[in-house]
Amino acid sequence: MLSPKERWGELFEQVQLTEVLPDGKTFVDCDPKYPAEQILSNYAEQKEISEFDLYAFVLEHFDLPPVYPFDADASKSMGQHITDLWPILTRQPDAATDGSLIPLPFPYIVPGGRFGEIYYWDSYFTMQGLLVDGQEEMAENMVKNLAHLIDQVGFIPNGNRSYFLTRSQPPFFAAMVSLLDRHKGGGVVVNFLPQLLREYDFWMSGKPLLNQNHRAEDHVVLLAEGQILNRYYDRGDYPREESYRKDLETAKASKQSDEVLYRELRAGGESGWDFSSRWLADGRNLSTIHTTDIIPVDLNALLYHLEMTIARGYESKLNEGSAAKFKALASQRKQDLDAYCWDEEGGFYRDYDFQAQAFTPILSMAAAYPLYFGMASQGQANRVAEMLESDFLKAGGFQSTLVNTGQQWDAPNGWAPLQWIAYRGLKNYGLDILANTARQRWLSANRAVYEKETKMVEKYDVSDRLTFAGGGEYPLQDGFGWSNGVAQAMLREDE
Repeated sequence: MLSPKERWGELFEQVQLTEVLPDGKTFVDCDPKYPAEQILSNYAEQKEISEFDLYAFVLEHFDLPPVYPFDADASKSMGQHITDLWPILTRQPDAATDGSLIPLPFPYIVPGGRFGEIYYWDSYFTMQGLLVDGQEEMAENMVKNLAHLIDQVGFIPNGNRSYFLTRSQPPFFAAMVSLLDRHKGGGVVVNFLPQLLREYDFWMSGKPLLNQNHRAEDHVVLLAEGQILNRYYDRGDYPREESYRKDLETAKASKQSDEVLYRELRAGGESGWDFSSRWLADGRNLSTIHTTDIIPVDLNALLYHLEMTIARGYESKLNEGSAAKFKALASQRKQDLDAYCWDEEGGFYRDYDFQAQAFTPILSMAAAYPLYFGMASQGQANRVAEMLESDFLKAGGFQSTLVNTGQQWDAPNGWAPLQWIAYRGLKNYGLDILANTARQRWLSANRAVYEKETKMVEKYDVSDRLTFAGGGEYPLQDGFGWSNGVAQAMLREDE
């Protein structure tokens, strides 16, 4: 399946570089009205005309991404507003087109705003709300669509677009399967075991190539004492098509080679934290991004859960040998995460720079992931909680990091997935007072914006419950799938 740049060539570059469409994602999401050969022939002929209007050409030859208007009723509660939004955010099974959308066979929920396709890790948090709202069939459809992507392309891409086929996103598929399994009372994990195994193979694919002289390949890294942990990675070393002009501009400001920089930006995209000081060598400037040098706490906690989920699937099949193998892999990963990412002096989980052989300087909410997946000891959980309460918890919930860089995954922004991970992680260890305080503060931020604007948004400024969050490569988006899912799930905790 061709990506937009591969399909449209010079036309793609001109549209993206001249910004005739202000958002770089718009053109790559357009559907062509005519066969590609006809459009390219028309472009080659018409571009030579002195009064050629590129914007008019695009409108004549492409359908822009559809807009789904929704008139919110300010008299309704936030919870009812979220329930009313599910049909607006629903997309029906896709027909094949010559655009960038990868067709999915079942209905699904999109985040909203500029994001008109399914997104991998968003889907897990959206599911939380779907299930408490009685939308089990839709939640199951989300899992089945991601399983379909594994079957079709070998892994779950960032989203179902051709320009995402070089990278994935935080691997929540096992968590989605486990969530659905708990909701349905069992039988789900074993049904999706083939896809869980292919997901694991994708994340571990470079392992056979590792040796003392070649310590990193794809998503896997061989560490100094022989342990293997994972990193974010992207197979592409060229600008992201949806952020083409921005990536070229970042390359001009960077001392890294263009190919290295583009891969680091793309790997940052795979992390879901695009972008954050977590990935920046100087802690400030995007041009210093070095995502692939870092062993992230959250990624390895997710892969621990994947290994444990595969073990559960094999237990259901009474295959004790394979179950024991994956339990051993999970146990080893837990041990290795403690060895490289647990800061005993600071009492916090930290990302590890395997090139520098040291912790990165950035503390982040990724430290809550080992609590969410039950990897921490009670003592570790208590110490993490102390820092979450003293440094991260603000008036509107947990901020993503402790530094304000202007990047959207830094202070003062809070994001729904991180609130849910921390909330449930703390409750796993009996730290209910802090968990419930954080929950109430997050919901208060959600309510404050809802009462002011009658909408849910992608992220929130947790330092000021009435200020919209900023930063990032695009304007604040509303809708919004994972904010809706987490808010609804938290609201139902009172029932």
